[in-house]
Amino acid sequence: MPELPEVETVRRGLQPYLEGAVIERVEQRRPDLRFPFPDRFAERLESRRVTAVGRRAKYLTIHLDDGAVVISHLGMSGSWRIEMSGEAVIPGEFHYERSKAAAHDHVVFHLLTASGEHGRVVFNDPRRFGFMLLAEERLLDEHPSLSGLGVEPTGNSLDGELLSSLLRDKRAPLKAALLDQRLIAGLGNIYVCEALWRAGLSPLRSAGTIAGPPDKPDVRAEELATAIREVIFDAIAAGGSSLRDYVHADGSLGYFQHSFSVYDREGEPCLRAGCGGTVERIVQSGRSTFFCAACQR
Repeated sequence: MPELPEVETVRRGLQPYLEGAVIERVEQRRPDLRFPFPDRFAERLESRRVTAVGRRAKYLTIHLDDGAVVISHLGMSGSWRIEMSGEAVIPGEFHYERSKAAAHDHVVFHLLTASGEHGRVVFNDPRRFGFMLLAEERLLDEHPSLSGLGVEPTGNSLDGELLSSLLRDKRAPLKAALLDQRLIAGLGNIYVCEALWRAGLSPLRSAGTIAGPPDKPDVRAEELATAIREVIFDAIAAGGSSLRDYVHADGSLGYFQHSFSVYDREGEPCLRAGCGGTVERIVQSGRSTFFCAACQR
């Protein structure tokens, strides 16, 4: 499933085309994806102007001039394709290739962009685990999909003190705690593995062991907070920089997936200078965890 950096690069790719555009027509080609579409979904979007394209955790938010917001989730296989001037672009950076088969084009937005260009933005989803819902902007934070989400792992708000307060007294394994969307919104399996490696922390240790007392957060919490922010920043920067280079809808540019330090590297040497260990794979709560037992303690 796409993680936060992938969703953020999708947002950045859609933004120049969607913001300020008028949705002239919507083709809704089936009644449902993971969930049924809202009543009169296509009708309610037609003739509306897009005022902003946002993101909360792994959700895209498309804000309209009447106060409605489309909440979109990519699911496991969803992607947006931009078709302008005869060229097609799949914005975003994905660990697995996205589909381009027209048979899986389920929603098509026909646009008049802010620059006066006509084009289409297409949602493609072979497995149909993605979805689109409608919410009111003034009540967006109360929507069931968003109301329970924790702090965003981007920006300086996630520091050692805040991370300590979130993890204090937590007995769950550190990796499991970091994947709890009620604590930190949008962190997924790949980037938790990467952040823990950067911080030199074992995914198996109890989360509360790095918190420290309220008046003196553990230095390990600060190091982990920094690692989380940096790995997310690096992934977004890699995907974002590739957007300038897209020509066709092959989804192949952006190479952060080729620079993972531990994820999907089972049996390979640890990349930490002077370590000498080997990357291992274990299963935690049904998910693969990749780490180096020699240097992650």
